[in-house]
Amino acid sequence: MSHLLVHILNNECPNCHRGKVFNEKNIFLNIGFPKMNQYCSHCQYKFEKEPGYFFGAMYVNYGLTVAQGIATYLIAQQFFTQLFDLRIIGIITFVIIAMAPFNIRLSRLLWIYMFKDYSV
Repeated sequence: MSHLLVHILNNECPNCHRGKVFNEKNIFLNIGFPKMNQYCSHCQYKFEKEPGYFFGAMYVNYGLTVAQGIATYLIAQQFFTQLFDLRIIGIITFVIIAMAPFNIRLSRLLWIYMFKDYSV
């Protein structure tokens, strides 16, 4: 399981673990919409199986964003005296916007890995 997370975070092909899913070398520090390879450069594994394949990744992205918002609230709450301070909304908004490019890439990688045919 831990090896699987390393492969996902290293942007590696789910089939051969040598090629890259995204054109960018580092999925953490890129701004803008991701540029994906259509096929793995090493094993020719097709990443997008059909048109609309990544619609489900939007739900994964939503789950990541909600989890990050809740975690940010729980961490930020420790620095304020009131139970809910309105300044926390700004902090949560900043974190969600800052993490959006990473979340898009991570959700697509998770989606590809979830629906890879492991029986082959």
